[in-house]
Amino acid sequence: MDQKELELALDARHLNDRMSGIIVHPTSFPSPHGIGDLGQGARDFIDFLKDTGQHLWQVLPLGPTGFGDSPYQSLSAFAGQTYIISPEDLKREGLLTDQDFEGEPAWDPRKVDYGQVIAFKVRLLKKAYAHFLEIEAHSPSEKTAEPSISERFQAFAKEQADWLDDFALFSALKDHFQGRCWLDWDADLREGKSAAKKEYAQKLHQEIRYYKFTQFLFQEQWMALRLYAAERDVAIIGDIPIFMAIDNCDVWADRKLFKLDSKGYPTEVAGVPPDYFSATGQLWGNPLYDWAWHEKTGYDWWIRRLQRQLELVDYVRIDHFRGFVNYWAVPADAETAIEGVWKEGPGEKLFLAMQKKFGKNLPIIAEDLGVITEDVEALRDQFRFPGMKVLQFGFENMKDTKYIPHHYDTPNCVCYTGTHDNDTTVGWYQNQSEEVKDRIRLMGNCDGQGVSLDFIRFAMSSIARFAIFPIQDLLQLGSDARMNTPGVAAANWAFRYEQRDIDEAWRRDWLRRYTKVYDRL
Repeated sequence: MDQKELELALDARHLNDRMSGIIVHPTSFPSPHGIGDLGQGARDFIDFLKDTGQHLWQVLPLGPTGFGDSPYQSLSAFAGQTYIISPEDLKREGLLTDQDFEGEPAWDPRKVDYGQVIAFKVRLLKKAYAHFLEIEAHSPSEKTAEPSISERFQAFAKEQADWLDDFALFSALKDHFQGRCWLDWDADLREGKSAAKKEYAQKLHQEIRYYKFTQFLFQEQWMALRLYAAERDVAIIGDIPIFMAIDNCDVWADRKLFKLDSKGYPTEVAGVPPDYFSATGQLWGNPLYDWAWHEKTGYDWWIRRLQRQLELVDYVRIDHFRGFVNYWAVPADAETAIEGVWKEGPGEKLFLAMQKKFGKNLPIIAEDLGVITEDVEALRDQFRFPGMKVLQFGFENMKDTKYIPHHYDTPNCVCYTGTHDNDTTVGWYQNQSEEVKDRIRLMGNCDGQGVSLDFIRFAMSSIARFAIFPIQDLLQLGSDARMNTPGVAAANWAFRYEQRDIDEAWRRDWLRRYTKVYDRL
């Protein structure tokens, strides 16, 4: 795909200030291979957005996942999730054959079984790499008008080397050490000594090249999909988790960025104090940043991180924005997050450095949910980052008016019916008191039978610049379709829908009608 084509398509868009759209992660798309991917199901979804007048598609983090399958516990801040590479598109490109799919399991079209999916997708990707090696070995030496797949791969590996080399080595080493965390590797590798890295880079040459190749496949498919969206006036909102998992390439490759002891173990870990989601807070366990070191480098890692994301998406939601002002630091040996204390973050210095690189208008959305202090709001407003308004919070706590649409004091915000961490609106409504239900019915002039659609109307009618809702709310699904339950380790991130769900004519007509009524077309 020509990068200039993408840039022209992005420049040609004339997006209104008032827009609406849908949250759905690629893993949730319809696909014949056990997990949503970047193939036809994704293109059909983008066509659905265009047909219904939506201009926004919000995703969860796009990085490779580790234990627990959470997009918020990625193995890299820069790499892509290779499990969402489309096998059908690889087959069309000649990298897979029908025989490669023999023995494929029977999949549940509404739920991802990560154990089976990962084993199957890895098998397919290794076959694709084997076919690539055959193509590469027999490709003509003379150059053609269009670059060959081998030439495109080489160009990608060179352009992305600043993160790709470390990630590919890290991934190959994890395989070599049977998936163990890098803290359990041999001492010289754990400490990142150059001689040990060089030795294993030679020993694991083909394995390293395989991981570079699969990142290349992700890049090609994602950028083609991004162009497809841009040509249909659909902007993509990405998601950056503020923290890294401990078993993460960036933590291993550049330990100075994090607060670690001499052996690489965190001295403090991230979390949040008791809040809406948990009475004991949330103990995330992520290593915390050494912000003093980041400042010495001019926040280079963060700038490169944002630059990488803006190659992939149009806007970036930064999760846990308040952590840039002050963050909850929990002793590494604590059993719950209650034992933490607040510490000062980088504040405006980080975003001033970003402005110097990217310009004044940073395309950032601040996740400012939970207990937000005045200094957090001041930082958000200083850089004119839109904050988040979640309707469920407003109706559940009638004294907290900031989430109720008729109390919004600025259009520079994003109104959500709910997020990936909330119950679906249907499931949430069923668990509310009669007092809350009565208020919803009165405000919406409705009977509560189609409450998730009523919430979409509430969001659309608000003054918020963006109105966004999970696809589960448009499909009127209950709690069994929830994407994530914070604090619960199992059975998350597995939701899928079927194509017939969004093909219902009445649903398309309803969405387009109300998008027009509330001037978001």
